[in-house]
Amino acid sequence: MVGTMAMQLPFIRPSRMTRTAPHPVGRPSPDDEVLLDAPDARLSPALVAAARGDHGPAAGLLLATRVAAEWERRDRYVTRLAAFARSRPEWLDAWLATAPQDPDALLVGAQLAVDRAWQSPARAELLREVSPLITAAARGDQRDPVPWRLALDHARGAQAGHKYFEELWAAAVRRAPHHHGCHVAALRYLATSWHGSHRECFDFADRAAQDAPAGSLVQALPLRAAFGYLTDDCGPDDCGPQVPRERLDAAADRAIALSPLLPPADPWPARMRNLLIYVLVRLERWPDAAEQMRLNGPYATSFPWDRASDDPLGHFLRVRDDIRAAAAKEPSRHPRSERGGRDRTGDH
Repeated sequence: MVGTMAMQLPFIRPSRMTRTAPHPVGRPSPDDEVLLDAPDARLSPALVAAARGDHGPAAGLLLATRVAAEWERRDRYVTRLAAFARSRPEWLDAWLATAPQDPDALLVGAQLAVDRAWQSPARAELLREVSPLITAAARGDQRDPVPWRLALDHARGAQAGHKYFEELWAAAVRRAPHHHGCHVAALRYLATSWHGSHRECFDFADRAAQDAPAGSLVQALPLRAAFGYLTDDCGPDDCGPQVPRERLDAAADRAIALSPLLPPADPWPARMRNLLIYVLVRLERWPDAAEQMRLNGPYATSFPWDRASDDPLGHFLRVRDDIRAAAAKEPSRHPRSERGGRDRTGDH
């Protein structure tokens, strides 16, 4: 049974208040060895084959995640494969032509359609037109929460009302009560619907994290709420009483506790650790940021650094230098993680 803390979205309450080769852990990587958005060892062969026009490895990979109910990895792989297909669609077109009812191909195709629509000024109208693709993907495997994560993202972009979104949310958490992607989609919807109501976003994220297992990525959901706050023209101590500094630190602490439970120096948890490093730098918690940089190894991710710069890799490297200088008690410039984020469509 799904716990009420994970199920209940704030807007339905009676009232609301306003693997690649392993890298040694601990040895800093030279700048030219740092990798941006590196695929893990399972995804990499699928991307290499897709570049040759062969969809077979991608099909095998997604089938394996579905059979094993590896929903978090499946979600990540679908997103990355769809991103690859934006510039190299031939392999996906061939896959859909060969197996038009394949739930894995349908899901990648639906993700690609949503991504393309999201880039358009006519976003809401175009997103409504791709609804049948998401419906078809959702019918492919009734256990799979990933089409429902996609439906939640779609609903936000199409400016769907709260009642419809809540129906999608209930369907998503019935399938996987602690699916990280669905929780992130819900958090984004809340932030979009109630722009500036950071306390509500933190409340939702904290309830979900408290209800999730210790090793679940949902433990990092409050970190996403903290990131939203810190990139909404707010600083750790100067955006009013809505979110006290203690709540930002608690969100970071929860993610710090999660980090050692995930593989060190590995592409899979790099996105979470990069986000954690970003938040720790904004909070000027330099020793903690240095430890997460050590656990992260050579893996930079576009998100969150693309919110501050058009050169996310370069920005990551500069922030890494700041962390080293501050941790060594040397004079350091102010953290380069600028106030205020930009609405980048790559992360919707």
